Order: sequence, then structure tokens, then C-alpha cells
Amino acid sequence: MKLLFTLLIPVLLSQVACAQNEHLVAKDVNRGNEYFVSKSGNDENPGTENQPFYTIQAAADIAQPGDVITVHEGTYRERVTPKRGGSSDDKRIVYQAAEGEVVTIKGSEIIDTWEELTQNVWKVALPKSFFRDYNPYTDLIEGDWFQDHGRNHHTGEVYLNGKSLWESATLQRVLNPRPKEDRYDPEGSIYTWYTESDDDSTYIYANFHGANPNEELVEINKREAVFYPDTTGIDYITVRGFKLRQAATQWAPPTAEQIGLIGTFWSKGWIIEDNVISDSKCTAVTLGKDRKSGHNVWIKNPEIDGATHYNNMVDTVLEMGWSKDNIGSHIVRNNVIYNSEQAGIVGSFGAIFSKVENNDIYNIWTKRQFSGSEMAGIKFHAPIDMIIKGNRIVNTGRGIWLDWMTQGTRVTGNLLYNNTTDDFFSEVNHGPYLVDNNIFLSDLAIRDWSKGGAYVHNLIGGDVQMEPHLRQTPYHKPHSTEVVGRDITRGGDNRFFNNIFVGTENEIITNEDTGLVQSDGLKAYNESELPVFINNNIYLNNASVYEEEKNYLAIDYYPNIEIEERNEAIYLSMNINEEIIGFGSTLISTPLLGAALIPRQRFVNPDGSIMIVDRDYMDDQRNKINPTIGPFENLEPGRYEIRVW
Repeated sequence: MKLLFTLLIPVLLSQVACAQNEHLVAKDVNRGNEYFVSKSGNDENPGTENQPFYTIQAAADIAQPGDVITVHEGTYRERVTPKRGGSSDDKRIVYQAAEGEVVTIKGSEIIDTWEELTQNVWKVALPKSFFRDYNPYTDLIEGDWFQDHGRNHHTGEVYLNGKSLWESATLQRVLNPRPKEDRYDPEGSIYTWYTESDDDSTYIYANFHGANPNEELVEINKREAVFYPDTTGIDYITVRGFKLRQAATQWAPPTAEQIGLIGTFWSKGWIIEDNVISDSKCTAVTLGKDRKSGHNVWIKNPEIDGATHYNNMVDTVLEMGWSKDNIGSHIVRNNVIYNSEQAGIVGSFGAIFSKVENNDIYNIWTKRQFSGSEMAGIKFHAPIDMIIKGNRIVNTGRGIWLDWMTQGTRVTGNLLYNNTTDDFFSEVNHGPYLVDNNIFLSDLAIRDWSKGGAYVHNLIGGDVQMEPHLRQTPYHKPHSTEVVGRDITRGGDNRFFNNIFVGTENEIITNEDTGLVQSDGLKAYNESELPVFINNNIYLNNASVYEEEKNYLAIDYYPNIEIEERNEAIYLSMNINEEIIGFGSTLISTPLLGAALIPRQRFVNPDGSIMIVDRDYMDDQRNKINPTIGPFENLEPGRYEIRVW
């Protein structure tokens, strides 16, 4: 199947602004004091509207539950470290950009003291005092599951007029750069930098290709985060309407403290909404764990395998109070997230019971100078009773990756395409979890190394891979973090109902040693060890049919799916015929899906109520007697076009 992709470089600021304004006019419950911050202010002021603070941190130092901090237009170069949080959802501390104003918080500093070495290459020497207690140009990226590809990588970065340069392993590659023709931006890859340090100074060399860095905007990372607490338990924070940019973030594996450009740091009840978050060296948003429960434990003790380390960590965090009462229940919504080399949103243990909705995530892991696990548009360990809904994820390596203990979570109404690794990866989970009404159009749409999943009403335009993995991983009491057992993840115990599969004409991939099978359609499940429940699917363009499926439609019909951007909107178009529209199906709900085998739990909503898939991708009501197959209920024959973002 040939797909027309239009990569989205422009940030959809108009959508963010509309959502931002809607929130700004609303009154917060039990509102306390309102403090103001302005570039014309002074930190000796009381923080009133007429006498505002100069830094956001000055307001953060005194804010109490129920208070609001309103920041006026300008660029603030600081790390905001909230000293305390709210006391409840009704008495939170709110950080917000002033209505209609552009407020940027950066972890970088401007450098305009460059000295020219050659026509293109410049050098700057920065004294040790410039960095104080943290120097991103001596701090190497490292951690569990990190792969450096045989060279050093620093958390620092250099930016020319807002665009990041590429770090080089040697000075020679700055003096004589070569384009990376196999990368997303080969022209940009010749803008390079290199660093070295001695006891007194740090030296940065950069190739600006004819630009004078003392006349352009040149910035370098200085802070390891932009908005991040330095203690755990800072609860009920709202961060709304900002541009958050340029942080020297460290690698964020599940066995370490996960420091993001913005992060919640082992807390409860944050709302991160309507922001533009970009240019993190590793990860943009983290809903991660603390450091006391372990920090990069595998590289410190490599004799024990990583899975054993993480199982031990599960026991540790439970002893430390990992539960719905103390951790998670965050909301991350309506953000634009791009230009991070590890992940857009990541979280280990700390994302439980959270909602991640309507985020536009793109251009993740595009330089590909390093790699490892934990790399995706969205990557969670232990997503228990989460909602992942309405996100667009494009031009990443991996789209959505749910790893270990995915239970009670729903992945619904997401748009994924042009992701080079896969769109959706479920790894060593036991379920139950629901994946419904999604559009998966990358070459590998679903990578299933789990059991206990239900895939319902999706449009699947790429291959499906199934592979059993014999790792012992936990499962929990319903709607709880309490572990009741551990089991290996044999292949099977999955449900596929009311999906549309499109043949890719790719070769079937198998591995007899591991049991891996990858093909279009559902051929991968013909040999699954555990039973599977598959019915009422449509197979187009010769996609492979599950051999024991009773009721299905398989036709040699090419839908010619295209994704296109027009006027800051995204449209999907495909060919639809009467057979697709007229194929009969059944409304999917809790009774039909049964129970996941190992945890013996039904597919229900996070609050425990009966789950019914009675709305489509567009949130339109489905026909309760004979719903349409795939993510769209109101299909029309011919060349069907619909706005999907």
C-alpha cells in the first residue's frame, strides 16, 4: 500500500491558543492569591499586578495551595523548581501564561562571544563559573538500556536561530562535516559542534556555515530541566500555556529517576496542558519515578539481567507507597511536543491512573546519533488504568510503547503514521487493556509481545507482529498497584473485533527460535499458543485472514489510503465500496470481550463500570445494532475523505 505522507513541521499554534484561552478564562476552585511575573518586574517586589516579580521562581518560592502565578510575555531563562504543591485538586497551584501573550521558558543561555577559527567554524571559551554546579558539556548521556554507538554524547546542545546543531565526536567532523544522508534532515546534519573541557574552562566549537554567531541568535543548553521539582511529593500543580524549550536532559530509563524538560517527579495530580514543549536532549515530559528506589541499577550490577532488576524495583516502590493514593492521576493534554531524541512523554511507575489526551507529538529521535530502549512518542512502564486518547504521533521511531503491567488502560482514537519502528508496541503485558478506534498506518502497525489485549474498530494499514516472550512480569488487583502474581507472556489471549486490515504486500517474517511471526492481517495468530478471539474483521488488498475466523470479509480491493495536511488540518482519504459499508458486525462491550486469562479480569472502564465501544474515532454515536467496521461510523461509498486532526 502506497501512502502519501506530508510531514508536519509547522507547530499547530492556533489550536493550542484556542485551547489555552478556554482554560484561562475559567476560574479555579478555592482560588487564593494571584502573583504576577513580568520582564519589567523585580524579585524584590510583592508580586502584585502593578509590582510583579522578575522571575517565575520568585513566585514559586512563596506560592501556597490555591494560588495562581500568571506570567506575562517574554523569554524567561530559568529552571522553575516548585517548592510546594497544592493540597487537593480543588486547591492546586497554577502556573499560567497571561491570556493572549507568548511566554517562553528556556533552559538555555545566549552566547555571543564567539571567536572565528575558519570561515565557518567558531570557538567560545566558557569559564567554570559560568556553569556553577552543573555543566552539560562534561555530563555524558548514560544509563540503563542506553546505546552510545561507540562515542560520547553530552546533554548539552547548541542552537542557531532556534534549530539545534548536531554534536560531533571529533573536532575534525566540525571542521569538515559530512551530511547524514540516511537521516531525517541531511542538510541540517552538517551544522555541527564539538566540546572539550579542562580544569578551568569549557570550549565549544561550532560550524555555522557562513552565519556570524555573534549577530544571530545562538544559544546553548545550560539547565537539565525547565520545570521540575527537586523533591518528591509536590502534588497538584498546573502548568498551562507556555513555550518550554531547550533543556539538557539526561537519559530516562525505567530504572532511574526520569528527569524531563518538564516532569512531575514522583507526585500526584499534575495538569500539563496547552503548552508547546520542544528541544529536549533526551525527553520532553516525564511522569517518572524517584531516585531513592534505584537509579540506573542495571549498569551498576550487570550480572543480574534487566528484567530481574525491574521486578525487584516493583517490590521496592510498593514498599515505598506506590499507590493511587500517593502517585499518578496526572493529566497531560493539548500540548505540542517535538524535537526530543529519546521520547515525547515517558513514565515509569509514576503515570498510573493518568490521562494523556490530544497531544501533537512529532519529530522524536530524528538525529539517531544514539539509541536504546525507552524511545517513543509515548512510552510507559506500568500504565495502570490510564487513558491514552486522541494523540497524533508522527515521524518518531516508535509511536506508543506500553511496557510491563499494562492493565485497565484504554488506547483510543489516536492517529499514528510515518513511524519507522512501529505504531503500537505492547511488551510483556497480561491485560486486560483495550486498543480501539485508532488509525495505524506505519509499515509495522502493531508489535504484540503480550497477551490479554483487545483490538477493536481500528484501521490497520501496516503489518502485525506477534512474538511470545518468556519473561516473568507482574499483574495486579483490579484498579490497584497491588501485585497478585507474576507470569510469562505466551502468545495469544488477544481479541480482534471489527477492525479493517489493509494488505501491505510485504514478505512474511518468521523466527522459529523465538516464535515471531509478522505479516499483514492476522496470519501471525494462526499458531499462537494460547487461544485467541477473532471475528467480524475486514481484510482488504489481500491481507491475510486468521484461519479460524468465522465471520469476516476478505476482498481484493485497494483502498489507496492517503494522509495529507491542508490549512493546518490533517485529512485521511480512502476508497470505500458498498461491501465495506454493508458488512455486518456486533457492538463491542465488556460481556463480549470476556476476561483476560492470567489476571482473570474483565475489560471494563478505569472506574470499574461496563465498557461499551459505542463511539467512533470522531466521537460520533455508533449504530448499536450493526456498527460499521473500522474507526469511522458514517462511511460513504466512493473516495471518502475525513478530517482526522
